[in-house]
Amino acid sequence: MGIALLAIHFTAGEMLARRERACAELRRRDLAGLLMFRQESMYYLTGYDTFGYCFFQCLYLSASGETILLTRAPDLRQARHTSDIRDIRVWTDRAGHEPAGDLRAILEEQRLGGARLGIEFDAYGLTALNWRRVEAALDGFCTLDDASDLVSRLRVVKSDAEMSYVRRAAELADDALDAALAETVPQAFEGDILAAMQGAIFRGGGDYPGNEFIIGSGQDALLCRYFSGRRTLDENDQLTLEWAGAYRHYHAALMRTFLIGGPHPEHRTMHAACVAAMQACLEALAPGRPIGEVFDAHARVLDAAGYREHRMNACGYSLGTTFTPTWMDWPMFYAGNPVMAEPNMVFFVHIIVADSQRNRAMTLGQTVRVTESGSERLSRQPLDLVVR
Repeated sequence: MGIALLAIHFTAGEMLARRERACAELRRRDLAGLLMFRQESMYYLTGYDTFGYCFFQCLYLSASGETILLTRAPDLRQARHTSDIRDIRVWTDRAGHEPAGDLRAILEEQRLGGARLGIEFDAYGLTALNWRRVEAALDGFCTLDDASDLVSRLRVVKSDAEMSYVRRAAELADDALDAALAETVPQAFEGDILAAMQGAIFRGGGDYPGNEFIIGSGQDALLCRYFSGRRTLDENDQLTLEWAGAYRHYHAALMRTFLIGGPHPEHRTMHAACVAAMQACLEALAPGRPIGEVFDAHARVLDAAGYREHRMNACGYSLGTTFTPTWMDWPMFYAGNPVMAEPNMVFFVHIIVADSQRNRAMTLGQTVRVTESGSERLSRQPLDLVVR
C-alpha cells in the first residue's frame, strides 16, 4: 500500500499564516489561548474535516501557536488524515464520564491556571449541556472570555486559494441550475429535480452543502426552508429553489423561482422588482461601505414597488466554509449592520418576495465577490425570468 497523502486543501505556508494571524489576535486581546468548538474554525486553522462536532470536541490553540485536539476515538484517524494537528487526545466513551474534565486536564498540563482564555460560545458544537459541563470543570481554574468572532473575522476575507474553491463552487451551482431547468416541466416530480441538481454537483467533484437544498412548489414556493415531502408540479405552477454548489466546503448559492405554464402578469411585475432590487444591492456593495447599506438598497426598491409587506428583513449573508446545519456565514445584510465590505469578501445576495394573500412567490439570488471597486457576479447564469 502507498503512503496516504493528507487531505488538506491548502499549502503548509497558508495554514501557518492563518494560525499566525489568529495568534496575533489572541495576543492583542490579551488571551493566552482559544478554546474552539466551531468546526469552521478548526477547518480554517488546521484543515480538520469532520462532522464529529455533534459530540463533545474542542481544539485548543495557544497564543504561541500550539494546537491540541480533544475528540472521540472515531475522529482520531480523521484528524490525522485531514489536519496538521499533531497532538490529538481521545476521551473515552463510558458511563458517567465527563469529557470536560479531560479538557481541564489538558489546560492544567499547559499550566493555564488563572489564565484568560477565549472561548467560542457561538458554536453548534458547544450545546447548553456541554457548556454547563465546561463551566463546572473550569470554575475557579481560569477566566473565559467570549471570542466567538475571532476566527470568523479572519475567515470572512478570502485568500486567492480560497477564491479558487469559491469559483469552482459557483460553477457547480450553475451546473445544478442547468440540471434543474432540464427536469422542470409540467408534471415533473420534485424529487427528480433535486436528484438532478445534487447529482450535477457530486459528478463535478463537489461536496454535500451545509444545509439541505430548499425546494417548494405551489403554495410552498413561498417558503424559505426545506421540509420533508415531495409533490408533482401542476400544469400551471410556481417552483422556488435555493441551493449551493459546495467545493472543499466552500459555498456559492443561487436562488430562483421558476414559473410553469403561463405566468401571471403579477409574477412578471414581481420579477422586475427583484431584478431592480438586485441591481441596487450590487451598487451598494462596495469596499469601504457598511454592508447595512445593501439591505437599505433592497428595502428601498421593494418598498417603492409596493412589496413592503412581502419582503424579508434581511437580504443575504456571507458565504465561505461552513458545516451542517447551515451554509449561512457571518456577517448578514440587515438594517444598520456596520461591518465594512472589503475586497474578497463573498456574499449571497437574495431578493425574496412572498405574497401570501395572492399565493405568489418570486425570488432571485446569486453569489458575488467584493472587488477593489465594487462587486463581481460569480454565476454565468442570467437573471431572466424562467418560464417552463
